[in-house]
Amino acid sequence: MEQRNRLFYLLKPLVPRTLQIWLRRKIIRYQAKRYKDIWPIDERAGGAPAGLPGWPEGKRFAFVLTHDVDTQLGHDRVLALADVEEQMGLRSSFNFVPLRYSISDHVLTTLKERGFEVGVHGLYHDGRYLDSKDLFLERACKINQYLAKWECSGYRAPCMQNKLDWFHELNIEYDASTFDTDPFEPKPVGTGTIFPFIVTCRETKSKYVELPYTLAQDFTLFVLMEQRNTDTWKRKLAWLVQHGGMALINTHPDYMAFNGAACKNEEYPVYYYEQFLRHVQETYGGQYWHVLPRDLARFWMRMGRDDQHDARALSMLRLEHPDCQREAEKQNK
Repeated sequence: MEQRNRLFYLLKPLVPRTLQIWLRRKIIRYQAKRYKDIWPIDERAGGAPAGLPGWPEGKRFAFVLTHDVDTQLGHDRVLALADVEEQMGLRSSFNFVPLRYSISDHVLTTLKERGFEVGVHGLYHDGRYLDSKDLFLERACKINQYLAKWECSGYRAPCMQNKLDWFHELNIEYDASTFDTDPFEPKPVGTGTIFPFIVTCRETKSKYVELPYTLAQDFTLFVLMEQRNTDTWKRKLAWLVQHGGMALINTHPDYMAFNGAACKNEEYPVYYYEQFLRHVQETYGGQYWHVLPRDLARFWMRMGRDDQHDARALSMLRLEHPDCQREAEKQNK
């Protein structure tokens, strides 16, 4: 699987973006039918950790908003997206790619002053993070510099390219590079849980909290699948509420069209996102614990919820995909 991904990222710059999107749309239509029994909901992921006392204030579920800022265009739309959420009394985290585009100190400062969170999203977004441990260690050193400079608690790997044991090299309180189920990702093996879990280094005993996203990414729904409503989010959210899990969403300002602007090939109207947020507030008002990812991670760490999800995650979710099965078998040996 990793060799296939290396080849993809090697050839990617040579393929026109419009052709990339066209091909991915064709592929995902086939995949969506093939994986309909495990996406967007995999029933096996709904089990709560043993002894879980519940969310603070007796809330039924946790509600967490995160964004990956992949390009300069996305960066330039960050404050507009923050305005949307702030007007609704909500806050989120924004994850930036330090060496891919120019990042404004004003944007970072403004976000923090307004109660939002800032995180690091790799360095280049070039798909090479898992090429070798040596390369990752080299990049981890630089990532740690930005984590310190921006006073960040969390990290998310570009394209969810994760090796959780390697992430102990990062000075983080939490990582958000996984998902409960998402067979459309380059590394499609999910964690098989809709709850956070603690990842412990066997050698050093260092720990961080893993926060898998549990609601489908906007790029998948609105760009690749070309959906024109938020029904998939609503359906999955209802299931998450039923199981008392963590509703963590990952969206991108890069693909949102603001102020009524016409949508380009890779965009969707921001009001889709606004409609979903209103749905959460109107349907589940008073039932959710809305929290920044760093605060959720600190809560989970204080509880000591080390349920060994990291040790058995790959075996919990057996996707009907040969590459996934081989990856799980390899990592479980």
